[in-house]
Amino acid sequence: MKRVRIHAGNVGLVFKSGDYKRVITSGTHWLGFNETVAKYSLTTAFNAPKALEILLEEQALANMLHVINVEDNQIVLVYTYNNFKQVLTAGQYTFWNTLVDYKFVTVDLSKIEITENISKSLYTNMQLRQYIRAFEVAAYEKAIMIVDDKFDKILDHGTYHFWRNNQTIKIVKADLRQLQLEVSGQELLTKDKAAVRINFYAQYKVVDIETALMQNKDYEKQLYTSLQLALRAYVGAYTLDELLEQKDQIAKAVLEDVKAQASKLGVNVLHAGMRDVILPGDMKDIMNQVLIAQKKAQANVITRREETASTRSLLNTAKLMEDNSMLFKLKEMEYVEKIADKIGEITVAGNGNVIEQLKDLFSVNK
Repeated sequence: MKRVRIHAGNVGLVFKSGDYKRVITSGTHWLGFNETVAKYSLTTAFNAPKALEILLEEQALANMLHVINVEDNQIVLVYTYNNFKQVLTAGQYTFWNTLVDYKFVTVDLSKIEITENISKSLYTNMQLRQYIRAFEVAAYEKAIMIVDDKFDKILDHGTYHFWRNNQTIKIVKADLRQLQLEVSGQELLTKDKAAVRINFYAQYKVVDIETALMQNKDYEKQLYTSLQLALRAYVGAYTLDELLEQKDQIAKAVLEDVKAQASKLGVNVLHAGMRDVILPGDMKDIMNQVLIAQKKAQANVITRREETASTRSLLNTAKLMEDNSMLFKLKEMEYVEKIADKIGEITVAGNGNVIEQLKDLFSVNK
C-alpha cells in the first residue's frame, strides 16, 4: 500500500498496470499494488493521457469535465469569469468544471453575420481578428454589400464586421455629397461653322445607390457622356453670336435634357453651367476687330450728337444777342475779361481821349 496526498485545486487519475481505474480528489488516499496516480490542476485544461472515451465511462470523472467538440466550420470562444481567454479551433477539448467558472461561445463560421453575443471590443483581439473581416463606410457614404456576386443589402455609414470564411464579400461605396463633374475642352462647331472650345460643368448627387451601382457601370462616366452629347446638340443649333448671348439659356436647356437620363443612373443633376467659351486665335482677332469697329461707330455717333447740340446752342445764343443789344454787350465784356486774364501788361495810347473810347466801347447805344 502507498499513501498519496492530493492538494486542494488538484485531482488525480489512478491507473493500474496502465489501465484507468478511478478519479480521486483533494485529500489523502491509499493506492494498491501496481497502482499509480497522475495529478492535474483544476485551473488548466485537461489533456487526457488515454483515449477520452475510455476515461468518460466513469460517471464521476465525466461529471467533473466540460467536453467541447469543435467542428470544422466552427470556432469556440473560451471565457473564464466572463473574461475572454482563448479561441478553440476544430478538435476536442476538455476543461475541469469544479473550480474555474468557464463559459463557451460556439461560432458557426459557415455564415458571415456575427450573431453571437460577442463584445465588439474583442474584434481586434489578436486571437480573434484573424477570423473577422472589417469594412468601413464613411459618414458621407452609403454602400452596397455583395455576397458571392449577389446583391445582399445596403449599408449606411459605420463600421461593419463579418466572419471570415469561403464566401466572398464586396463592399461598393458611393459618395452622397454634392459632387461636380467637369466637361472640359469640348471642341464643337456652331450652326455657322465657327469652331469653339467649351468648358462645361454639372453638380449632382447620388440619390439611389442600388440603381447607380448595381444597374449601371461607371454611372459617372455615363453622366459625362450624356452631358457631352446634349451640349454638342445644343451648341450645333446656335450661331456663334447666339451662343455668346444665350449661354445661360443653353446651360438650362442642357440641364433639363440630361435630368431624365440622370434619373436612370440613380443621380439627380442639381445645376449646370457653361464656364468658358474659348475661340481660336484667328476668330479672336476677327471678334476684336468687330468690337473695335462697333466702339468706333458708337464714338462717332456720340461725337456727332454732341456737335449738333453745340451748334444748336450757338444758334440759339446768336438769336438772343441779335434781339437784345445789352446781352450782346455783356457777351463782349465776358470775352474781354477772358482776354484780360491772359494779358500780363497793357499799354494804353489813345491821343488823350482814352476815356471817351472806353465809353464808346461799352456803351449800349452805339
